[in-house]
Amino acid sequence: MSESASVHAVPGRAGRDRSSLPGWLAAFATVTIWAVWMVGTRHAVTNDLPPVVVGLLRFAVPALVLAPIVWRTGLFPKGLPPLVGLALLGSGAPFFLVVALGMQFAPAAEIGPLLPGTMPLFVALIGWLVFGERLGRLRIVGFGLILVGVALIGGRGLLDPAGGAWRGHLLLLSGACLWGIYTHAYRRCGLSVLQAAALIGTWSLLLLVPFGAPKLATALANGLAGPVLLQALLQGFMSGVLGIVLYGFAVDRLGASRAAAVSPLGPVLAALIAIPVLGERPDAVAVAGIAAAAMGVALASGVLSPNGGSRNHP
Repeated sequence: MSESASVHAVPGRAGRDRSSLPGWLAAFATVTIWAVWMVGTRHAVTNDLPPVVVGLLRFAVPALVLAPIVWRTGLFPKGLPPLVGLALLGSGAPFFLVVALGMQFAPAAEIGPLLPGTMPLFVALIGWLVFGERLGRLRIVGFGLILVGVALIGGRGLLDPAGGAWRGHLLLLSGACLWGIYTHAYRRCGLSVLQAAALIGTWSLLLLVPFGAPKLATALANGLAGPVLLQALLQGFMSGVLGIVLYGFAVDRLGASRAAAVSPLGPVLAALIAIPVLGERPDAVAVAGIAAAAMGVALASGVLSPNGGSRNHP
């Protein structure tokens, strides 16, 4: 049965709302984890630990916790197309290293609009360009607002290349694109949430160990056990296990676009958390860009469309 048919089979709006509630709760929880992760990761990579060490901690915990699943499915699950597998793995170590490097250049208030804020844009564009999914007028307007927001946030960085912020902006947008690819790949991979998380974590750990383990040992020898443990909790458990499981659950229950509809909260939460934690206050232009991107995401996700962004929307 198609997604649209399955939606119409649910008797009444109240029934649809009740069945969607766990998905919305998972989406809100995911965005909160993303906000904490953005601020915590920027703090780590600009103060204590190199990105490759943070990435190692990010994937070591889920790889170990979910090792029994990989033991059953294998490193090359039967029936998983190679291109889909590569698209899944792009959300692992490649995504993390690209984003962590970008966080070294871009302030926390700009990370939100440029990363989770543009993820729905890439999800919808990939759906349109690759899978022929339709885009309504409101969604096209939303994409325009997202682009305006990105220009407001990153415009001065492009005009001031010596500041280096433009590097972070490009890297963060690249990370958002990788996550958009992952979102479509996950919906077509035939794996469960835990199976996908286990596969991504294990392969990412294998890729990062040769580069990250020596630097991790150096960090511990330099008395950074506290930051290492904190990042292991934030990266490994909250982001590496809980965040991926919740996001996958939200995509399963709501569809890709509806799951992304709450992402405007990510930039707001990250900016608010960054004020006391990092001492970073966004200026008026950045605030305008955040607002434009947030409204654009709400429109582009389809949640404000007449049918409420039903699951058959891309």
